[in-house]
Amino acid sequence: MLARLLLTIFLSIYSINVSALENCKWDNRKGVPCLTVSKTPNTSIFNEKNINKKVINKQDIIDSGAIDTNDVFKFISGLDVFQSGQKGQQTSIFTRGSESNHTLVLLNGIAINDQSVTDGLHDFGQDFVQTIQQIEIYKGSSGAHFGPSAIGGAINFITDIDYTNSYSVSGFEKENISADTNYTKITENGWHLNFKGSVTQAKTNSSIAKGNEKDGTENFQVNLNSIKWIKDDLKFKSTIYSRKTKADYDGSATNEEGFISDNNMYALQSGFEHRSKNSESNLIFHYHNYDREYTNGTNGYLDEYDSESLVIKAETSIKQTRKLSFGYGSEYKYDWGAFENRGSYTASTKGHMKNLGIFANTGYKFNSNQSFSVYARSDNHNTTGRNETYKINFTQILGQLKLSGTHSTGLRNPSLYELYGSDNYGIGGNINLNPEKSETNELFGEYSFSKNLKFTSTAYRSKIFDRIESNAAYSKHENMLTNLNQEGLESELLFNGKNQNITLFTNFSKSRKPNGQAQNRRPDLSYGANYTRKLDSNVYGPFKLNLNYKYTGKQTDYVGGNFRQKSTDLVDLSINKNLYGNVISFNITNLLNERYEKPATYSQDGRQFRIGFRKLY
Repeated sequence: MLARLLLTIFLSIYSINVSALENCKWDNRKGVPCLTVSKTPNTSIFNEKNINKKVINKQDIIDSGAIDTNDVFKFISGLDVFQSGQKGQQTSIFTRGSESNHTLVLLNGIAINDQSVTDGLHDFGQDFVQTIQQIEIYKGSSGAHFGPSAIGGAINFITDIDYTNSYSVSGFEKENISADTNYTKITENGWHLNFKGSVTQAKTNSSIAKGNEKDGTENFQVNLNSIKWIKDDLKFKSTIYSRKTKADYDGSATNEEGFISDNNMYALQSGFEHRSKNSESNLIFHYHNYDREYTNGTNGYLDEYDSESLVIKAETSIKQTRKLSFGYGSEYKYDWGAFENRGSYTASTKGHMKNLGIFANTGYKFNSNQSFSVYARSDNHNTTGRNETYKINFTQILGQLKLSGTHSTGLRNPSLYELYGSDNYGIGGNINLNPEKSETNELFGEYSFSKNLKFTSTAYRSKIFDRIESNAAYSKHENMLTNLNQEGLESELLFNGKNQNITLFTNFSKSRKPNGQAQNRRPDLSYGANYTRKLDSNVYGPFKLNLNYKYTGKQTDYVGGNFRQKSTDLVDLSINKNLYGNVISFNITNLLNERYEKPATYSQDGRQFRIGFRKLY
């Protein structure tokens, strides 16, 4: 019944008889390299430009020398990254002071949060970026666009085809190396076939601050993409994504034996895209699986966590008139998980959940300077029932000044583990949990001093209701009756010149418990700068310089007790030199050799040097 409904929606959209839409990404039969551009789901055509979206493309990743997501996100305003040790270790991201499980993670627009994780958060420590074509960061409540769990924001990993064939190798210190390759072929019958692969080995000092054991990480990724134009206005797309990560985990601040983690993730995504003069539509089938095993280094106990997700999604957006656009669609998601613990607490359980989301939006342009949009979504969950989220936005342009006000709501359904989890370490699941909910108000301003220089600022305030926490007294997860309050002011000064780009940013943020106490791992202040420059030397020829700096203020943390973490100043430098069509790179991470723990008792890398070579063919 559901599949029939989705197919009917898609065919009704496809029947609109209008001419083909021309652009680089769509009409790219010859495989010309072009910047990946994706449309935000459930977004009015008129108001796509009003979405708070930061795009990091493949070239940005290469220029920065980034290997994993920690390298990318640690210099982004409004994101606070906590990695429990070296590369491959547990990594959490707090977006605008929200909880780490309030950032929804997507693969080509489809949610891929691991539901077998205790609270449904995404472990960014497993994400290495060599096979990613583009990363999109959405800050602020995004539930009406993406669905449940996007209370603080969303991060979308894009795996589109890269038409620049290449391979690269980089290394730092003697036991750390990374290599990746990209190859694309266009067949005689019109198939675009793309292979991306990468392998990373990192072995550095112990994750715990005073440890002596070297912790290691091995990561292997394969990404297969294919595109086939069925007609001029219809094409088929498919992605196969595989990731395998093996890492050493320290058990605690005093236990270096810890665990060995084997974390495998597989995803298959395919579907159809249709574009016309006035419409865009998609029909997507998605499946992903997580298979995680943790072997205790002391006693050999094995804990297993498995989850599977199936998604069917159809959506469209239509430009009805010069002033009116609208969109609609639906998304069905089925999750299954199993947990087995053989440690101090021996227990096992399994469960499933399903959710049907129906969404719609409309945008209206009063004139060239005024626009209004409404986004609405209804989710029907098998345990929490039906819940609605919405977003209302009004934008006004006054000469060089642009103002935008937004009111939105969000929700996070309990994870499979929170619903059905075994009595792991004394905390079990609770089938009667209600979803977490939020209300957010934002005021955005942008002033353009010139075509190259502009200033942006966003003031926001959020309230979180019915938050889910573990209650040791009752040995289960429960909804808390008290609310959380979050507010902040995020500002950027951006200069885009012919040969250089400069971004200066500040972020004031407060995330408070009902008693006024600051939440752990939420700094009140951060600021920094991103600088890129193309240079041309008479001796050495053209090269590109990237410099990133971020100050993060003091924050509280809790690892066996309350700690007040010191402020940090982090600087990364990268230089890329074109040589006969190839690229030689030189990177220094943590240039100032800052010694710090984030989180408490988990040491981070000091200064590291890395040299890389990229061959284009």
